[in-house]
Amino acid sequence: MNVEGQQVFFQRERAMATDGLITLASNHGPSETMSRLEAAVNAKGMAVFARIDHAAGAASIGTLLRPTQVLIFGNPKGGTPLMESTQTIGIDLPLRALVWQDASGKTWLSYNDPAWLAKRHALDRHLAASVDALSAALAAVAKTATASP
Repeated sequence: MNVEGQQVFFQRERAMATDGLITLASNHGPSETMSRLEAAVNAKGMAVFARIDHAAGAASIGTLLRPTQVLIFGNPKGGTPLMESTQTIGIDLPLRALVWQDASGKTWLSYNDPAWLAKRHALDRHLAASVDALSAALAAVAKTATASP
């Protein structure tokens, strides 16, 4: 990627972070990143509710899509208190992470920043510790999924 391309990407990455989307580069391919993510989620005691393969869906209608999968996961102990406070956060729970491959073949992992979700849904301030714990857990599983072994 040339310098101009890097500047555009970093500007886009900052914009995504501003909008609450955290995106990390992966040191693995899409399939391995997703498998590592699922294992990390399970190791943290969270349940995996679904794994959606958008590329397979596209293939079913005769369209090509680079690898793009979503993992939906969570833990009622973490999510229920948030929904008790503000039920609209249920639209963003359970948690989800997107593993995707860009046009150059680079793999990425993206997820919504829990602090951004808390702000979006105007969660009560007394839940700040819960949101911080959720942010730390998500950062840890994302790092495990994307980092070199």
